[in-house]
Amino acid sequence: MLQFARERGEPIFSFEFFPPKTEAGIEALFASLKALRPLAPNFVSVTYGAGGSTRGRTLELVTRIKAETEIEAVAHLTCVGASKAELAAQLQGLAAAGVHNVLALRGDPPRGQREFVAAEGGFSYASDLVALAREVGGAGFCIGGACYPEGHVECKDLGRDLRNLITKVRAGCDFLITQLFFDNTRYFDFVGRARAAGIEAPIVPGIMPITNVDQIERFTAMCGAHIPAKLAAALRARRDDPEASLQLGVAWATLQCADLLRRGAPGVHFYTLNRSPATRAILAALRASEPWREG
Repeated sequence: MLQFARERGEPIFSFEFFPPKTEAGIEALFASLKALRPLAPNFVSVTYGAGGSTRGRTLELVTRIKAETEIEAVAHLTCVGASKAELAAQLQGLAAAGVHNVLALRGDPPRGQREFVAAEGGFSYASDLVALAREVGGAGFCIGGACYPEGHVECKDLGRDLRNLITKVRAGCDFLITQLFFDNTRYFDFVGRARAAGIEAPIVPGIMPITNVDQIERFTAMCGAHIPAKLAAALRARRDDPEASLQLGVAWATLQCADLLRRGAPGVHFYTLNRSPATRAILAALRASEPWREG
């Protein structure tokens, strides 16, 4: 299972991938994992597709990652399109395969559906899924949940959003991973509010290095993350130069991660979009400079 207590002062580093649709994509994913291995990631997580469409492949991949790569694996599990009984069976299947780490999420509405609607006999909230995972796995599961430094896109009332998070943690979360953000002040303000509210679970910042300007603008519009004005201006100036945009994105994320670790963040979770070269470069720079020792 995952261990979030720092060993010898070392932070946690992790990477998120989504299930490829083709066999060639799967082989490319495992090649990326092989390239990551020398950088000693603490775990990798595998997402669901939209509407839970890759549920079976997600479970298949985390099982294979655990068995073949010697990297700890975390399975995403969502409430989308599944009853309580189906979710319990998936959790039991993970445990039987030796995967004891779960990131329990409500999930986004399926494509074309504006609001989340629970499946018949299913759950409407991630806290219910967390509670089920704890019921099924007991102390043998390490359960993670999502949190939102700038508020959930469906709940911009930060006080209410924090109360929802308290419910989720009390249901059994061992750790939290944030939605992507680009302004570290938002993260540290959020951690301060969470600690004041009694949340003690590790809060791992989620970082997405910008590799494409149009893509990151779509993502932030969907999730409600704020792009600082200076970064937004620099991106606009490089919109027609993909290589320059990539270089800026890697540089910004590297500085952002160094600052987070220097100021006490427990680690970094990288949203890779299955493009690991950028995140590998960032982690290599962080391993070389060890900014967490400067705090």
